Amino acid sequence: MLYFTWVPEDIAAVRALVPAELSLAENAQCFINQYVVDSADDTSGFEPYSLTYAGLDVQGQDSPQGIPGRWWTHYINSNEDMTAYAAERGTPAQTGGQTVLEIANGVLTATTSQNGTPLIRTTATVGDDIAVVGRGQLSYLTKIDGQLTRGFYPFVASMVAGWQVTAMEFLDPTHSIYALRPASPLEVTWGFYSPDAAFCYPGGEGPVSA
Repeated sequence: MLYFTWVPEDIAAVRALVPAELSLAENAQCFINQYVVDSADDTSGFEPYSLTYAGLDVQGQDSPQGIPGRWWTHYINSNEDMTAYAAERGTPAQTGGQTVLEIANGVLTATTSQNGTPLIRTTATVGDDIAVVGRGQLSYLTKIDGQLTRGFYPFVASMVAGWQVTAMEFLDPTHSIYALRPASPLEVTWGFYSPDAAFCYPGGEGPVSA
């Protein structure tokens, strides 16, 4: 799992992807999570799948640990059952996704494609030593039948020491996710790489007001 936030190039473009009643973070930072579930043994009933989801941090919807609330703009999954499950909870779930994470000589390459077309390629240097085990809840927002809804998603993740995103490439200008492309130079504001993360979908869902 490679999960991080960055400052976008086109603030107007990302603002247009978020409901007007939600306020963006002051720097309009975006987030992405590129991950792979290797085995059905690592799920509670789904087959193995890969997923990239992305969106914007928002104000006033923090998790209990103070992690900013996040509005999903894209959710590109390889598994049809998982896609349907997520769509029922208001995520902008799309099929035909493939996320591949490869590590060679301490360099991680995470590539997200949809229907065979590469969309995002992230490159990072990663170590082997675990620096800390992160624990908490993430606050994700969606809309269901026009109602703003928030879910708390518990997680536990082993986070490696010495990681750094060195490049983030948005490869398809015709895809809507291209709006999230980073400013130059790339400014990563938070994140981690985990070889072993566990999480629960979803938790504590309910309607909220902006």
